[in-house]
Amino acid sequence: MTKAASQPEGFRLLPGYFSRTAQEELLETLRMVLVDAPLFRPVMPRTGKPFSVRMSNCGPLGWVSDINGYRYQSVHPATGNPWPLIPNALLQLWRDVAPDAREPEACLINFYETSAKMGLHQDRDEETFDAPVISVSLGDTATFRIGGTNRKDPTTSLRLSSGDVAVLGGPSRLAFHGIDRILPGTSTLLKNGGRINLTLRRVTRD
Repeated sequence: MTKAASQPEGFRLLPGYFSRTAQEELLETLRMVLVDAPLFRPVMPRTGKPFSVRMSNCGPLGWVSDINGYRYQSVHPATGNPWPLIPNALLQLWRDVAPDAREPEACLINFYETSAKMGLHQDRDEETFDAPVISVSLGDTATFRIGGTNRKDPTTSLRLSSGDVAVLGGPSRLAFHGIDRILPGTSTLLKNGGRINLTLRRVTRD
């Protein structure tokens, strides 16, 4: 059994940061983003095993995973087109939560169907870890697990509901974290259920 742990230093949860109206407006903007940058299903490096989530990106850079590894690139892997701009509502969130950090360069869009999950991992493909990782939840509630900077560190679980914002900054910037499960029927935001997670990141040092 995993030993319980307190939330790591620097981690912040902002429940209900986005009101229902703001969530609906953001969702409409995301739909337009996904017309230009359709969801795709990445695969694991080396093994080629498909992720259980589908994803896309917006911003100057986008995170991708394929047989050759994890990386950031400036174009969509299927269309070859540049990623769309990060929506203004998300840029404002970044300025509110991380006013001293340089602007985000990537917004990863993950769509979780009700059976999808995400194993414990670190966000460490960036050149700099000075800025926080800022995460937005839309749709069904997810059970989120977070630990320390070592994979074997104790973890703690909490629920992320639609409109919640989580901030991994300071010592928690490199904390291992993941999604254990989606709780179907806990939100009416997405017509067919599921969860959208938006993750804002600063990628380069300059």
